[in-house]
Amino acid sequence: MRKTDKKIDNQLRLVLTDVCETALKEIDGFQWLTHRVNYSNFPKSLQIICVFDTNEQLANFTSNSNKKSFTSLIQMKLNEIGVKFKNVADHILYDTEENCAKDHHGNWANRLG
Repeated sequence: MRKTDKKIDNQLRLVLTDVCETALKEIDGFQWLTHRVNYSNFPKSLQIICVFDTNEQLANFTSNSNKKSFTSLIQMKLNEIGVKFKNVADHILYDTEENCAKDHHGNWANRLG
């Protein structure tokens, strides 16, 4: 990883940690988030994966206004470090601990790999 990539990655981790801490307090069933990126194609390749505990909690989240405000929060935090998207929602994926347990025996490295 180049020095500039490391700097961007550190900035991403900081702002996404803020997003995660807010979500943990405000969104029922939210567990954690992570990101994947190919720095040779940044920011187009950035993916933010938001993990909920159960499919039911994820369904409740996506069916109400929380999703829109959460997406706005992510966009606002990314804007703070100069990462701008036409539609940030295209870069946000959702998953659940329930699905990982069922499909990958709880092994997130395999699931995200």
